Amino acid sequence: MKKRSLALALLMVGALFFVTAGVLAAAQKIADEITIENKYKDDKKGPVKLSHKKHVEEYKVACTECHHDYKDGKNVWKDTDPVKKCVECHDPEKKQGNVDKLNLAFHKNCQSCHKELKGKQGPYKNCNDCHQKK
Repeated sequence: MKKRSLALALLMVGALFFVTAGVLAAAQKIADEITIENKYKDDKKGPVKLSHKKHVEEYKVACTECHHDYKDGKNVWKDTDPVKKCVECHDPEKKQGNVDKLNLAFHKNCQSCHKELKGKQGPYKNCNDCHQKK
C-alpha cells in the first residue's frame, strides 16, 4: 500500500510540474509583432511596427539587445524576467539621471543596430521606413 501511495504522490508531483511549466511558458509567449506607440509630447510621427519573429529568428537578435535591467552598469535582465513597457523607466518628457528620454532610448537602440547592418536588414535613415503614417 505504501508503494502505491508513493507512486501516486510522485505522479501528482510530476503532473503539477508539467502543468506549472505549461502555464509559465504560456505566460512568456512572445507576440510575433508589436506596435511601439509614440508617447512623446510633440508626437509628429506615427507608431512603429516591430516583428519579434524576424528579429529573433531571421536576424538572430538576442532579447537583451532591447530588453534590459541595468544594475551597476550591467544588463542583468534574463529572458525569464518580466518584460516592462519602455515608458515604465523611460520618461517621454525628460531624461532622468542616466535614463534617456523615451524617444531617444528608442532611437539610440534601434538606429544604432540598424546602422551597424548598413541597410542590409532594416532601414535607419528615412523616418517613414519605420514610422507608419498617422
